[in-house]
Amino acid sequence: MTDRPEFKCAIVVSAELPTGLAVNAASVLSLTMGHRVEGLVGVDVKDADGVAHPGIIHTPLPILVAPHEQVDSIMQTAAAQDGMFFVSFSSLAQGCRTYEEYIDKMAATPTAELASVGVGLYGPRKQVNKLVGSLPLLR
Repeated sequence: MTDRPEFKCAIVVSAELPTGLAVNAASVLSLTMGHRVEGLVGVDVKDADGVAHPGIIHTPLPILVAPHEQVDSIMQTAAAQDGMFFVSFSSLAQGCRTYEEYIDKMAATPTAELASVGVGLYGPRKQVNKLVGSLPLLR
């Protein structure tokens, strides 16, 4: 994928999370987005000495904050939009110590009971901006 300025990425985490958990949520979401959105991570590059460096994301990825209820609302709105990739990170997932524990707990939890503490978005710039354009950066 070449640079696609008509597309945008953003991650929104709950303002109620302590800094460490907010950074954890953003890290998990960004890793999942890099894996799932084809071409989001650029090609490997070489520096002036010829040393190869793994590719990094080639578009800005702001980490934003919003009240918990707004994170849920953004996730639900994103889910209803065509052309929008989103990934949600729940408090259930954040509380698990192993992936096996996560699988087991998810299997026993209805969707309506999952509380999102973060959401990653990738889609048309106008759609993403409409959802997150007024949110502040995580500081």
